[in-house]
Amino acid sequence: MSEVTALFADVVGAAHVRPGDDAAEEYGHDEALTVAAQVPLAVVSPATAEEVAAVLRRADENRIPVTARGAGTGLSGACVPQPDGIVLAFDRMRRVVEVDTENFVAAVEPGVRLDELDAELAAHGLVYPVFPGEYSASLGGNVATNAGGMRAVKYGVTRQNVLGLEFALPSGEVLTSGGKVTKVSTGYDLTQLVVGSEGTLAVVTKAWLRLVPRLSHTATLLAPFTTLEEVTAAVPRLLASGIGPVVLEYIDMLTMAAATAYVGLDLGIPSEVKDTALAYLVVGLESTHADRLEADTETTGELLAALGAIDAYVLPGASAAGLIDAREKAFWVGKANGANDIVDVVVPRGSIPAYMARVAELAAEHSSWVAGCGHAGDGNVHLAVFQADPAARSQLMRGLFAAGMELGGAISGEHGLGRAKSPYFRELADPAHLALLARIKDAFDPHGILNPGLAVPA
Repeated sequence: MSEVTALFADVVGAAHVRPGDDAAEEYGHDEALTVAAQVPLAVVSPATAEEVAAVLRRADENRIPVTARGAGTGLSGACVPQPDGIVLAFDRMRRVVEVDTENFVAAVEPGVRLDELDAELAAHGLVYPVFPGEYSASLGGNVATNAGGMRAVKYGVTRQNVLGLEFALPSGEVLTSGGKVTKVSTGYDLTQLVVGSEGTLAVVTKAWLRLVPRLSHTATLLAPFTTLEEVTAAVPRLLASGIGPVVLEYIDMLTMAAATAYVGLDLGIPSEVKDTALAYLVVGLESTHADRLEADTETTGELLAALGAIDAYVLPGASAAGLIDAREKAFWVGKANGANDIVDVVVPRGSIPAYMARVAELAAEHSSWVAGCGHAGDGNVHLAVFQADPAARSQLMRGLFAAGMELGGAISGEHGLGRAKSPYFRELADPAHLALLARIKDAFDPHGILNPGLAVPA
């Protein structure tokens, strides 16, 4: 241990290398439900890109595994370290380097958290439009997992909002890809390759983020439906209307009841509606002007009624914020109620009813209970899985992932694979696909020190 500490102490300073046993417990885990915490050899906290690169070079020379960690809010175990490795923590790299109001770009270090960035951008009337639900998440973690969230239906996920990256390689090199420009057609797009790679290819030291104007007028509608099929059938019609919703979320009746109870929210929905509704659609709107928002809200309500909604409620400000908060806390609701695992499969949005029908079949086959909600606008389904038996749960999870892939989807839409989902990916993915990923990994990280065990075979 003293040798490991000494190896990195002269790079970042002795005070910024903590033996794993002495470091805070949080450095050994994220929020994944099925990945056990692990104590690393040490926690190393660099302050600059050059220090990151030097740490990686020494780790590579000594074949020490490196796990990059931001805020630890991930849900798939991607930042759970190796027992013979180090955690690269970014608590000293939390600067918003620049807010460029001419180009609508922010340059940020990986440890910056969403709530910190949002507070700084508010003063400029701008916003970074990716809100994955957990505002204490770090930008580095968002980049690593290609985080999404409810606003993705309008603004896209992290991938669509990162214009460039600065990143360090195990060789000790620091590279820059992209920047403030909004389009590049010059060679391979390394930015998009690193986004979503979960710290297996490189370590991000700075990101250039696309910003948009902060719209001050918002409205939230809640529409109960008798079937999920009606909800998903309504989504393309709403998108085709030209209204441009910023949120399109479905919530099943069980998750709605649990989530609103969790945050102590009474939406005032009549009991006869609650008894009839099996699924709810949440529609969020925003505009630059109050009168335009009012017109869009009225049009949306009329369209929802024509599409079969039992009713359409325009929620007042506190209730609207409470409902969004309840939806964002769906994971914590599941966890509080004893969920054994979570799923964030993504399918083509028109395939959600077919997928959910298969989910019900699989749950019955494995004597399990599965409840959920999701981003109806982009087909990202979030499910809480209740099955305490590990063997039965593993078979159920495999079935849920396989069913999504058969419909043209993928195992994860925004949480990433991490240590929790990588084994399923390796089992279900095309071997040729895995082989290509392995060759890419080898080009970036030939000795395999960066987050070993994720995605591609070891």
